[in-house]
Amino acid sequence: MLRHLAPAPMAPARVVVIGGSGFVGGALCRRIARAQIPVLAITRQQIDLLADGAEKQLRAILQPGDAVVAAAARAPCRSLDMLVENVKMTRAMVAALKDAAPSHVINISSDAVYADEPVPIDEETPTAPGTLHGAMHLAREIAFRSDISAPLTIVRPTLLYGLEDPHNGYGPNRFRRLAAAGENIAVFGAGEERRDHVWIDDLAEILFRILTRRSIGVLNVATGEVHSFRALAEAVAGASRRKVAVEETPRVGPMPHNGYRPFDIEATRAAFPDFAYAPTIATVAKLQTFAEQ
Repeated sequence: MLRHLAPAPMAPARVVVIGGSGFVGGALCRRIARAQIPVLAITRQQIDLLADGAEKQLRAILQPGDAVVAAAARAPCRSLDMLVENVKMTRAMVAALKDAAPSHVINISSDAVYADEPVPIDEETPTAPGTLHGAMHLAREIAFRSDISAPLTIVRPTLLYGLEDPHNGYGPNRFRRLAAAGENIAVFGAGEERRDHVWIDDLAEILFRILTRRSIGVLNVATGEVHSFRALAEAVAGASRRKVAVEETPRVGPMPHNGYRPFDIEATRAAFPDFAYAPTIATVAKLQTFAEQ
């Protein structure tokens, strides 16, 4: 749940986005810039968080009163080596922030910190990651909570999609690339597993609202609706100018999350009652049409 420290929206003096050239960081920087709020995007080219002395470089850039968003990570985390690298990156960020006197800190986490549940997940659901990716994000959350005294927000988005996503993960991002190339869209099994997907611009809008209200606490970012991967693939295929089909392929191993990953989004409705998520199927189709223009 979130608690607003600012009674009404108020622009931060400056927002620093660590990982500002990434998928999440980039979308947030664009949203902040549209509001004409000063924003500094820190990229890997400027500060390599894995390099010795990274915390000193970062600390030298931060100013007292900055609102800071920690969006830098090596993700998805699929190996022990990547886990170690992410812990080192977290250490650099936390060490710099510990002495920087920020006005507000937001850590971008993931819904992977939760175990599989047969009922909708909410912010009170116990964290019990079953993957290295989830363990990485939970360790990161604990580090921020333990060492950061500034007002802190933990944001846990579910699966994200958008045209700028550099990953090729199974779902809308991979489906749209296949369709744009004129290739049939392959789904695992019948594509029957149901998941929640969030448009990157919706995440950016929620982060912007958290910044301007100085909200603290934990918030999941999910639409509250689940759609099958088959439905997502058909939406992409139907919107594509190419003649592509949806093909079923043999499934290897069990369905992730037992084929069902729902969320209860009452906390988002309570925090931002005038906010509405973009409808997933329609937005996925609209993005495909836009990408192929």
